[in-house]
Amino acid sequence: MINVALPSIQRDLGGGLTAQQWLVDAYLLTLGSLILVGGSLGDLYGERRIFALGVGGFGGASLLCALAPSSNLLIAARGVQGIAGALLTPSSLALIVSTFEGEERGAAIGTWTAWSGISAVLGPLVGGWLLNVASWRWIFLINIPLVAVTLALVLMVVPRREAGSDHVRVDFVGAVLCVLGLGGTVFAFIEQPRLGWGDPAIVGSLAGGVVMFALFLVWEARAQHPMLPLRLFRSRNFSVTNVETLLVYAGLSTLFFFLVLFLQQLAGYSPLQSGLALMPATIVMFGLSPYVGRLSMRIGPRVFMSVGPILAGIGLLPLARMSGGVSYWTDVLPGVLLFSLGLALTVAPLTSTVLAEAGPSDAGIASGVNNAVARVAGLLGIALVGLAVANRANRLDAHGFHVAMVITAALVAAGGVIGAIGIRNPGRT
Repeated sequence: MINVALPSIQRDLGGGLTAQQWLVDAYLLTLGSLILVGGSLGDLYGERRIFALGVGGFGGASLLCALAPSSNLLIAARGVQGIAGALLTPSSLALIVSTFEGEERGAAIGTWTAWSGISAVLGPLVGGWLLNVASWRWIFLINIPLVAVTLALVLMVVPRREAGSDHVRVDFVGAVLCVLGLGGTVFAFIEQPRLGWGDPAIVGSLAGGVVMFALFLVWEARAQHPMLPLRLFRSRNFSVTNVETLLVYAGLSTLFFFLVLFLQQLAGYSPLQSGLALMPATIVMFGLSPYVGRLSMRIGPRVFMSVGPILAGIGLLPLARMSGGVSYWTDVLPGVLLFSLGLALTVAPLTSTVLAEAGPSDAGIASGVNNAVARVAGLLGIALVGLAVANRANRLDAHGFHVAMVITAALVAAGGVIGAIGIRNPGRT
């Protein structure tokens, strides 16, 4: 819902495109940096307990967001939301892996993927409706009753299991290095249009971010209990799938971020209309993802992970030609449908491949790695594409949107090319 609310928040609290980027990236920064810690905590204390803790924390952070009196405090509260998300996200997938096997697991992951995708698309619709009848603060307040219901379901339905192995340790040093590395780099990319490359804050944060991230990789290679087990990347499929995840999810995040801004700020759509514009993607994801997940377990993921992103990238090209006068039926809908079809073909097989390569014993950390890559992809995608489209007005214009869509299409299609070259179906070398 945050994407559709960005123009309303900007009108109320100010900050321009820079603040809009931070409102998304503050969440993705803490989520992407700490989700691996969340996976370790799930393995150590049990996925059910950590999932419940994350859900409750997300509710508390949502209340802080709703009460924030300034853009800076809202950005900080969004970072707290990301910390809670880092607890609940990997635990949810690990619960599925421990419950289902074989084709049933593929279908369950497909359903999980469908609802995850649906929430990302349904959010703008619900958020648009709320913004038509109430303040943007209600997009955060609405989370609180949902959190209460989810916690009740967790306590009543999700089975208990024994806590994980005692030898599991939480890599807090790695987490700090990762936050500093990504945070410094993203700060430089987002703030550069405002401060300029010659500003010491930009040079220092970029150099410091690169150094911190390099130290993070060195630490993970030598740590006794790393939050990022580099041994997982010895598997070809695991490595290739995470590279594809980086590209596809970078494109997914930049599409939703810039398309919603374009529709509201340049095409004159209301928040509700911009949410409705993405509704067909909900139907496609919900209808296809479970079947694709089951079919990919039967015939292998390679064809889906190759064709899907290329179709999605092609679907974005018509959007790169849109100007202020937009016809939804001829300009927006065809591209959204083709992109959604490609995404539905991609995401469930991608997730299944990561978990299959890791095995049940590493399910929590493997799902954490893949989710971290997906969130970091969105973090870097929005920051880098935002840098490419920035202007002196600190506001998205038509030319900037065209550039954003071309870059997004290239990112997503490149993921398909990498999948075609690198992925191997099970049983093949």
